Amino acid sequence: MGDKYLTLSEFNLEGDFLGFLGKKPKKNQYLSLGIPSGNVLIKLPKKLRVALRSSLEIGEPINIYGISKLNRYKGTIKLKAQQVIKISDRAIFHADESAQTPAKIMVCQKSGCMKRGGKGLLSELEQTLCDRGLLDKVTIEHTNCQKRCSSAPNCILMLGKKKYKKNCPQAIASLLEQYLTAEHTCHQQE
Repeated sequence: MGDKYLTLSEFNLEGDFLGFLGKKPKKNQYLSLGIPSGNVLIKLPKKLRVALRSSLEIGEPINIYGISKLNRYKGTIKLKAQQVIKISDRAIFHADESAQTPAKIMVCQKSGCMKRGGKGLLSELEQTLCDRGLLDKVTIEHTNCQKRCSSAPNCILMLGKKKYKKNCPQAIASLLEQYLTAEHTCHQQE
């Protein structure tokens, strides 16, 4: 029938760090944030829990960006952090997994795609990536049928959790360059 949570909107909260909460001592699933209207519990993704555990001090001012979701059955709102920024030294902590996930291109190798130019697509893609110096920054994976035979030859560019179903090597190279530039800029801010 669907997900029990509906995404409402993004949020940006600024307040004082009050501590971590969780069902088990070392499972800090929630961050308690003191804001002018009261205290708020914000769920932390696993990647943020580890990074924040040793870097935040109680009473420290922080900024939290994330997504709010509504539980359709209970009528409650759940806040989930995606980024935490220490205001004192502007240190940024991301929950975005795309920064850790390498880029990947999946190229269909089934007969339909191969007959419709799959070999040429693969060699042109490799040549374009090599010319732009991107070949060593992406994994090219040969796949079975991608169930898009009407638009053969097929390839999918995976950048983090995002999928791009483009089969033009120049478009793939441009998207990959943008992704790597954004990732590099993100790491420099940290």
